[in-house]
Amino acid sequence: MAGVLAVIPARYGSTRLRAKALMRIGGRTLVERVLAGVVGSPVDRVIVATDHEEIARVVRSAGGEAWMTPPELPSGTDRVAYVARQLPEYHLVLNVQGDDPLVGPDMIGSLVEALEGDPSCQLAVLAKRIEREEEVSSPSVVKMVFDLNMRALYFSRSPIPYPRNRNDRWYKHIGPYAYRRSLLMEFASWEVTPLERVESLEMLRVLEMGRSIKCVITERDTIEIDTEEDVRALEEYLRDRGELD
Repeated sequence: MAGVLAVIPARYGSTRLRAKALMRIGGRTLVERVLAGVVGSPVDRVIVATDHEEIARVVRSAGGEAWMTPPELPSGTDRVAYVARQLPEYHLVLNVQGDDPLVGPDMIGSLVEALEGDPSCQLAVLAKRIEREEEVSSPSVVKMVFDLNMRALYFSRSPIPYPRNRNDRWYKHIGPYAYRRSLLMEFASWEVTPLERVESLEMLRVLEMGRSIKCVITERDTIEIDTEEDVRALEEYLRDRGELD
């Protein structure tokens, strides 16, 4: 097999920020920033999977590869699976969200290494210790708990574990997902599961189907772009680092 494929799903429509993939932040579109973060990672190929010709045009103008995917696909994971299904030579497939511009080679590399180093692991995700107290109660921040072998026990929009006693060790899920191709193909064929429907979290489908998820600790955070406030936070981050174009 050829190795590792990274797919960036970039849908035109979005609930809160329409056409956010084309939103310019510091002179570059969001999709270009995400693409730049993946280039240089330990992957063999990077493809932006989109449902809109203008997104594809921007990606290709930036030197990237874009594939058109059916607009009716219900999720980013389904777009990733649509591309991966046509490229059976790749045994590891990363889903790098198209609204997460701070994902970089360090994060992607740690996930690839986790899968390559553990043959029993079929899916790897990042776990970041929560440092801001307000994130613990925020339903937009996905909390996670894992066992002593770093296998996921549960994901929730509620605070877990419940702080019966003082707890400063909450973790959240951030960034990309790294799948073995076989699990990704199965995942895309499964119906939505009960807990997934309640929490609106795809990773619960994997757990409910009895599969394990490897959790990899990361020290670096990301800023997912869902609101205008997120855009301002990213601009401030880039300005502080002298990276705002």
